[in-house]
Amino acid sequence: MSRFRVLFKSTAVRLSALYILLFALCAATLVFYVTAMSERLLTGQIREAVQQEVNQVKRAYDIGGLNLLLRTMERRARQPGANLYVIAGPSGDILAGNVASVQPGVLGAAGWTELPFIYERYTDASNDPERQHLAIANIFILDNGLRILIGRDLGEPERFRVLVRQALMLALAIMGLGALVIWFGIGRNALKRIDRMTDASRKIMAGDLSQRLPVGGSGDEFDRMSASLNAMLGRIEKLNEGLRQVSDNIAHDLKTPLTRLRNKAADALDNADSAGRRTALEGIIGESDQLIRTFNALLMISRVEAGSVAAEMTSVDLSSIVADTAELYEPVAEEAGLTLTADIEANVEIQGNRELIGQALFNLIDNALKYATGCNGEQTIIFKLVRTHDAVMLAVADHGPGVPAHQRADVVKRFFRLDESRSKPGTGLGLALVEAVMELHGGRLELSDTVPDSPDAKGLTVTMIFPMQKQ
Repeated sequence: MSRFRVLFKSTAVRLSALYILLFALCAATLVFYVTAMSERLLTGQIREAVQQEVNQVKRAYDIGGLNLLLRTMERRARQPGANLYVIAGPSGDILAGNVASVQPGVLGAAGWTELPFIYERYTDASNDPERQHLAIANIFILDNGLRILIGRDLGEPERFRVLVRQALMLALAIMGLGALVIWFGIGRNALKRIDRMTDASRKIMAGDLSQRLPVGGSGDEFDRMSASLNAMLGRIEKLNEGLRQVSDNIAHDLKTPLTRLRNKAADALDNADSAGRRTALEGIIGESDQLIRTFNALLMISRVEAGSVAAEMTSVDLSSIVADTAELYEPVAEEAGLTLTADIEANVEIQGNRELIGQALFNLIDNALKYATGCNGEQTIIFKLVRTHDAVMLAVADHGPGVPAHQRADVVKRFFRLDESRSKPGTGLGLALVEAVMELHGGRLELSDTVPDSPDAKGLTVTMIFPMQKQ
């Protein structure tokens, strides 16, 4: 019983019930309208037929007088399905015809009877419960005072009206029953889907963020809502996982620099020599700057992933950004013994954030300079910006040691470093920031080998793929 109460509380069932109620009202109105129109149509046809009879009888009277009128009425009265024919005296007494009696007062005035009247037939048995019948008639008065009544029994239109109404009511009942069954089925189906969504939601609230709301594949409102909520849950799960990783990695990766910072502070405190103390303090400042850069990078990633800079999106000239960056870092590359080349397509515009794109590009160049310096083989860093039919591709390629294919999914995670010994400077947040920037711009990040056939220095090509700006 509680399930039925829950069923009738659902929006789908309430809407279905409202639909059935409105449908029933419209159908009932249609039934009465159709029967009334049918009755009116038949009554009109009867009046027209009676009027033709009256015209013919009057014509017979005009041509042959009373004798021809009587013969005409007698002949017509004997035909199957004949109309009602009555000849009455000036006082209203019936003198001849195929009607035994009529309702008092009917023969008192000429013209059409305003309402159907009651009459009795000669053939009706005295114990017949339907001995009295309804009819309409047209009455005219002759010059000699005789009253002529020509009418039509209303039994046929009444039976037709009853038949039509019964048929429509039956059809309405069948449709109503079918609608009720469909309503119940739809309500149960909707309730089952909501129950499945509720069960999944309870598991999610219990802490299992891997759960997803069911998607039936029909593409209806429930599926669209489930897909949107699943996308939201996926993002929440990713953010929570990132938060957990950040907590673990902060505890792991910042423990060492904080320990060094403390040791250098202790050395500076214990060192009586001013030069040694200065050196120790400079080391403390360097370690502090590195910690500040780490936290700034974390804050930037969090800001980007939260979407707080999404409103700062404008149309930016990506060609200009890449060209300026290449020009800025060309001397830096030469100082490191590397050659920086740029293949930049002109007038490439995208919808984005200039500051974040510049920061992401800086991170990629910094990685390329860091890992390509001192490697054997070609000493080149390559910028390439090209526009395809549906995307804009910005690639930064180096000829360093590269990244193994099985670790490419890990290097974009926060604090992940291939250099497990942490001998090279860095925070392990560079590619994580680039990944967050690309997600904000609706693009993606791809990592590949610069020279796939090389046995050692395969290099790394990082490609930022931006969606094409809609015109």
